Amino acid sequence: MNKIIKIFTVLLVTIICGSNAFGYSIDNAISDCGINKSAISISIRDVNSGKAVYQLHEKRPMVPASTLKLVTYAASLDTLGKDFKFKTDLYKTTNNELYLKLAADPFLTSKDLDTLIDKAEQKKISEPKKFYIDDFVIDSNEWGEGWQWDDDLNILMPKFSSYNIDKNLLEITIEPTAKGAPAQIYLTTFYPLTFINLVTTGDTNDVELSRTNFISPNVITAKGSVKKQFSMQIPTNNPKRYFLLRLEDSIREHHLEYYGNFQQGKLPKQNIYLVGSIEHDLSLATEAILKKSSNFAAETLFKIAGGKFVNNTGSIDHSKQMLDAYLEKKQLNSADIKVVDGSGVSKNNLMTSDFMTNFLVKEANNKILIDNLPQPSEGTLENRMLYFKGNLRAKTGTVSNVSALAGYISTQKGNKLAFDIMIDDSKSTPADKKMLEEYILRAVYSNY
Repeated sequence: MNKIIKIFTVLLVTIICGSNAFGYSIDNAISDCGINKSAISISIRDVNSGKAVYQLHEKRPMVPASTLKLVTYAASLDTLGKDFKFKTDLYKTTNNELYLKLAADPFLTSKDLDTLIDKAEQKKISEPKKFYIDDFVIDSNEWGEGWQWDDDLNILMPKFSSYNIDKNLLEITIEPTAKGAPAQIYLTTFYPLTFINLVTTGDTNDVELSRTNFISPNVITAKGSVKKQFSMQIPTNNPKRYFLLRLEDSIREHHLEYYGNFQQGKLPKQNIYLVGSIEHDLSLATEAILKKSSNFAAETLFKIAGGKFVNNTGSIDHSKQMLDAYLEKKQLNSADIKVVDGSGVSKNNLMTSDFMTNFLVKEANNKILIDNLPQPSEGTLENRMLYFKGNLRAKTGTVSNVSALAGYISTQKGNKLAFDIMIDDSKSTPADKKMLEEYILRAVYSNY
């Protein structure tokens, strides 16, 4: 009997010591990094049991950054279905009127629009009486709550609307002239912008663009120097205007004799026939959102799904209703989270690491979600986490002063864990935060 008690005691001590070693290794990684421990939130759960194996400030609401896309994408996928397609349609009525039904397709291009109008020409439609645009798929709010006004030239967060086309980006070309003389600046596609050109021909390519949107949104100030011709992109300040200009280009190109205004109008249910469609699969958005962390695709998809949920125009309020219903279906308590956009750009979003790992455990069988999370050496992990290749799938998140990482890791001992790490610290560099994330995961991978 005493022998059995001794064996049981040894096993119990081994388990406790192993567990402590796991926790100590994470604590040591945090203490060695120089980042204030109070700025860090961590939750790690066993996927099979759902039990927490390590937690630090796990109930503290923090900014999730782009890891929020895991949650908003999963809810959108559930509402839209894996076979969903972005479908932009051109219809003709029996009264010789055209209706362009928009889909807010984040992958629609000027070439696609041209193809659609070409189908009208092929069907001998040449003199429509009126041209209506059904833009009711999502609302006209083109930016998210809490987005930073001084980020309006950031190509990672362009405005988004029903009129999405060419990723709502303009391409600017800058060419050198004679040494010391002003450079040449022009748009590759017509759009009404004025450049205050302070760029000179010099020895380096170093150009900075700025605009004061609330004073002169169509004026861009360019400063710096240019040595060799190069191109750069900026978000359009008015997606609808850019879209209509490209539509007019296509109409002229395909000889439609229409010179009137484009009027907003709901597509009739009767006396219409389909002229043509442009479709893009949901899989494009899945890869863009999860692997490349596209804010543009995430915001659009979230609103479209919200619109389908209520069978009306998509809006952030409708999307939040959809998300609440999805989390309730998954039996997840959302009392401690706040979601104000679909991408995680806004610092008004709040989430706890405890919620995120509970969510990840619930989604452990969501093959589409998991298979499209970046592995080391791909997507937003292209140059990160190479130590874990084949054993890690994770979504990154970065906004000012914040770095986050959430996903799944398979440890050396064969355990599958869900994890969430959020670091909100203004004194450390982005590289320091990302290094700490890796050290924490190394401790998890090696010791649990």
